[in-house]
Amino acid sequence: MTTPVLLWLRQDLRLHDHPALIAAAHAGPVIPVYVLDDDAPGKWTMGGAQRWWLHHTLDSFDKSLADKGSKLILRRGDVVEVLKALMEETGAEQVYAIRHYEPWWRKAEAALGDRLCLHDGNHLARVEDVRTGSGGQFKVYSSFWKALNQMMPPGDPEPAPRTIPAPSKWPKSDTLADWDLLPTKPDWSAGFGDWTPGEAQALENAKAMAPIVEAYDVDRNMPSIEGTSRLSPHLHFGEISPRTVWHAVDGHGDATTFRKELAWRDFTDGVVLTMPDYGDTNGRPKFDKLPWRSGKDAEADLKAWQEGKTGYPIVDAGMRQLWATGWMHNRVRMITASFLVKHLLIDWREGERWFWDCLVDADYGNNSVNWQWVSGTGVDSEHVRADHGAADAVGEVRCGGTISASGCRN
Repeated sequence: MTTPVLLWLRQDLRLHDHPALIAAAHAGPVIPVYVLDDDAPGKWTMGGAQRWWLHHTLDSFDKSLADKGSKLILRRGDVVEVLKALMEETGAEQVYAIRHYEPWWRKAEAALGDRLCLHDGNHLARVEDVRTGSGGQFKVYSSFWKALNQMMPPGDPEPAPRTIPAPSKWPKSDTLADWDLLPTKPDWSAGFGDWTPGEAQALENAKAMAPIVEAYDVDRNMPSIEGTSRLSPHLHFGEISPRTVWHAVDGHGDATTFRKELAWRDFTDGVVLTMPDYGDTNGRPKFDKLPWRSGKDAEADLKAWQEGKTGYPIVDAGMRQLWATGWMHNRVRMITASFLVKHLLIDWREGERWFWDCLVDADYGNNSVNWQWVSGTGVDSEHVRADHGAADAVGEVRCGGTISASGCRN
């Protein structure tokens, strides 16, 4: 029997257009594994809303694997140690994975060394390849888009494999229920019923977006109508690849605005690649001495903002939507974030932490860059841009977050 290989899954829970899966299937019997490591990200451990989504998408993905003759192995602990132990246990010599750009994942990738076979697949283009004339990463989105657009379109997405070769013996696995990802006391997820995590729904959402992509340029600005793609959590968890979304709207009119939103995700990962502490540190150091409000009055105002009790109807509606559904319309995200930092004069990191725990689509790159854009502390904030709405619908996280030890749901 050929030596098995491990397929290390993170935010790439799909079968279609999965280069690491395809390469692993050609290398030998595949053992797909998801490791829940709550220590590696530190304070960036997944918030409550993301954990709800993770439970359902892992369940969906395991069923998809079963249809291909495979199954998902679940393990919990230090991700590097778990993967090394699995290699020893199964005889696997290589780990296949899609490259990630969160600083904790880059650290884990480096620790695995030459045992790890990395593939690109979660971006429109390899993040390191979209460079300025001097060879650096872009700090201004409009310039980034021009450079990326010259490299487009991306290649055609690859189909899901017909079958996935299985090992002769499967290693033991945790059960999903063991992980207690779903809220119970209390169960605050009743309003999440409109979401259907998983690859099938992601593909359906992309298909539904195609015929209305031209109207998106206007409709995305109207919180009162369903004018956005609602693809953001599917993209965050890798249930669909960006190039699948890009090509889904081929032949349906001018999709430039929609595609620029999709490209924003690539841009933000380029920012955190060069500034990995961007979720905690001002992009422009001159703002480090900014006198944010503190004390009891500020704490009371922050709580009122979190609970949707400021007395400003659109702010309160947005914050209550966030709590109830794990999502907020892109324009309302901008309004609520601007209200917090520019009206209440509360540190952007407080809002970022709240959003991280409450959003199903909370994404490190998107959220840190978006909050700093709104607060004016970020590398891109000093430039007046006509494309100021970047990431509104496909990113749908014009503002997003980080996590605190006492997050809103944990």
